[in-house]
Amino acid sequence: MNIISIVICVLILAIAIFALYRFIIVKRQNNKLNKERFERIKELYEKLESGQELSKQTVKPYAENLLTRETTFKLLEEHNKINLFPEEYLTIIKGAESSLANWLEFPTELDACPDEIEHIKRVTFDFDGENNLVHYEVFKYNVNEPHWASKDGWCLGVVGPYFDDSKPYDFAQSTFSRVDSKFEKITAEEEAKWVHENISMRRR
Repeated sequence: MNIISIVICVLILAIAIFALYRFIIVKRQNNKLNKERFERIKELYEKLESGQELSKQTVKPYAENLLTRETTFKLLEEHNKINLFPEEYLTIIKGAESSLANWLEFPTELDACPDEIEHIKRVTFDFDGENNLVHYEVFKYNVNEPHWASKDGWCLGVVGPYFDDSKPYDFAQSTFSRVDSKFEKITAEEEAKWVHENISMRRR
């Protein structure tokens, strides 16, 4: 075996080891995150499962929290108690905001919930030339020090696609953020278009 073949084999082995290491680490981190997420809504979950009477005031703190809002809606939906979910959070924008926060919390993404998040606008595309519209909700967000992304300032995040008949907590399969997409440098329309073309359309 010549030296070139040896080098190639070593590189392939190194890449395989790194990939395996990353898979194990990310899986471990995701398992830890899932446990943390359950702990956040555990009390509400147990009350619903045991059939305890709940009030809107009991549910409200869960709906206010970006990281528990989406799960709270799903739990109430499963138990036919949507009437307890606060109306001010029963909108596509509030659902999209929670979806983005939960996506950003993954270790492979921002690995944190934004300290600030603001809705910028809805961007709409005719995706097939026949006036069939898809909508994307675009947000800006930032994190405080000492997080590594704090130096980046406001970044953009996109949630969608939604359709004219979409409901507030429908699954938004193209929730995405290029963490280096700066609010000052890229418009909401440009970022939504990137997500539409590179995420949504490739999943068709």
